[in-house]
Amino acid sequence: MDNLIVIFIILIMFLVFLISGLYIHSVLFASGIIGLLLLEGYDFLSGLLGSEPFNRVASYTLTTIPLYVLMAQFILQSGIVKDLFYIVHKISKGKNSILGILTISVGGLLGAVSGSGTASSASLGQVAIPELRKHGYSSSLAGAIAAAGGSLSGIIPPSIILILYGVATETPVGKLFIGAVIPGILVMVVFIGVMLVYYRIQKREVVEKEEELTLEKGHQDIISYPRLVVGSLAATIIVLIIFVGIYTGIFTPTEAGAVGAFVGFLAALALGKVNISFLRDSLTETIKLTGMVMLIMIGAQIFGRFVSLSMLPRKLISILAPIMDMPALVLIVISVLLFVMFMFIEGAAVILMSIPVLLPIITELQVDLLWFGVFVGVICTIGLITPPVGLSVYAVAGVSKIKSDSIFRVGMVFATAALVIVCGIMILYPDIVTFLPDSMDQ
Repeated sequence: MDNLIVIFIILIMFLVFLISGLYIHSVLFASGIIGLLLLEGYDFLSGLLGSEPFNRVASYTLTTIPLYVLMAQFILQSGIVKDLFYIVHKISKGKNSILGILTISVGGLLGAVSGSGTASSASLGQVAIPELRKHGYSSSLAGAIAAAGGSLSGIIPPSIILILYGVATETPVGKLFIGAVIPGILVMVVFIGVMLVYYRIQKREVVEKEEELTLEKGHQDIISYPRLVVGSLAATIIVLIIFVGIYTGIFTPTEAGAVGAFVGFLAALALGKVNISFLRDSLTETIKLTGMVMLIMIGAQIFGRFVSLSMLPRKLISILAPIMDMPALVLIVISVLLFVMFMFIEGAAVILMSIPVLLPIITELQVDLLWFGVFVGVICTIGLITPPVGLSVYAVAGVSKIKSDSIFRVGMVFATAALVIVCGIMILYPDIVTFLPDSMDQ
């Protein structure tokens, strides 16, 4: 059967499977298998489905994922997120716009100690939204602030997206982490700027006095001074381990994840949170998320093999040939394509299924793979707050009972501003990504 016909059939099948609600790893696996059958026949499958799936996931670099997820669970289960926001609340008392700025900043800090955008957004949704609403923020803006702050985990190291990209392209994960620091800060600054503009033009939301008193009383009763010290110290140490430790070469990314998880466990122990329930919940969530990533990787491997045999990358290069001598224009096209994909599909799956297609194009353009990885991480961050599958928005809506469509309306403004400004700056000035990683070799 002609390759173009097979590609068209598999594309339609992929969309049908996706719309029907199948898990993304099942969609990738089924589409890849059927595509390979149409291209190569049954004899090809025996070698592909033997030891290759095991070899795909039995990678030392991938050990960073369960370690960072475990670290995130220890931090979240111990309640340190609430402690950090309590400090924010105290610092910004009486200054409403400052509260929004510090909430997004806490989201960036959570990204540095968890790597889980959904978990960070849910945590911010629980503790930040009541205070934001009490200080004059509309429900939709408060929800968007929490979702945007939590989504920063997509680009602020240790990002699981960056780890998967590093594995898929054999790019050093440590350098990806360091290269993402400045773009991550830029995304945070853009989110803060949009929030300030939105806050100034919106009408203040009226909140009944009784609700204010209830919220304030509940917030005051949960924190003690020793708890604040332990939570702040743990967060600071973990951030130093990840950024300073990796940058100076003291820790590899895997070692940083292990030490960070250990510090998170010690903090939970000091706060008296460690019990059977704590360990069960932390380990269960770690296994669930790690298992999901591994299944996606196996499905993406099968799908990637189909993509390679179908010559899809070469066909795309030939289609883009008229603009291949204008790398900036090609990158804009790729960023729009990825932006749409991240709107519909889970981030890890987008990375693993798109890299086999995009890597030859990026190589042809002679674009730095490190730069491109951070570029993809920024777009993934934006995708977490865009409809219809903005996971950070659904996490916030689930814990705050705010309608997701109202959060999406505001979140799209955050996303569009970040896409245009941050991605534009990265394309015009690629050194903002490569400067710090290059200095690690000196």
